[in-house]
Amino acid sequence: MASQPPVTIEDNPDAAATKKLRADAQRNRDRLIEIAAAAFAAHGVDASLEEIARQAGVGIGTLYRHFPTREHLVEVVYRREVEGLCQAAEELSRTEAPDVALEQWMQRFVDYIATKRGLTTSLRILMSTNSTLFSDISGRVTQALRRLVEAAVANGSIRGDVDASDVLHALGGIYSAPDTKDWRDRSRRLVKLLMDGLRFGAGKPAKDG
Repeated sequence: MASQPPVTIEDNPDAAATKKLRADAQRNRDRLIEIAAAAFAAHGVDASLEEIARQAGVGIGTLYRHFPTREHLVEVVYRREVEGLCQAAEELSRTEAPDVALEQWMQRFVDYIATKRGLTTSLRILMSTNSTLFSDISGRVTQALRRLVEAAVANGSIRGDVDASDVLHALGGIYSAPDTKDWRDRSRRLVKLLMDGLRFGAGKPAKDG
């Protein structure tokens, strides 16, 4: 049997995260990702890496040891945001009523969108070199939302004719809204309006057609 080529960090830019790091190195890495996510959401993908390192309390050399290129950091931040979004869906479904879980998750989705908007330019580049990245990640987010919607429909806390794809389409409209200073506040208000619509007529059987 022919041997398979080894998987490299180039194949999976977050492969370094799977290696066992010293506790302080892991803290530095996690802190860099946290600061970078906030910086990209606020300032876009051209946010200063030197400033990210400074706010994380490390030198720029430490940043580059963990993330050799800006694109590497962008992909790791994006993957971490998606992972956090999916974990939030699971946790909220265990701790909150189904409709409350859905609403809180959609508010968390606004933060995810803010980061994704800041990464748009680099994500387009990554899309051209990693065709499976976005299809895999999009599928995970869609499934997380679908489970929350179906749970809320099942317990009668939102209307019975709701489909998760419709909710996702509505949330996509938030992503496309103009990037103004009050974008995040307006987006949170839109989520509340969306939930009002989802709750309207809750408990009534869905009409055919």
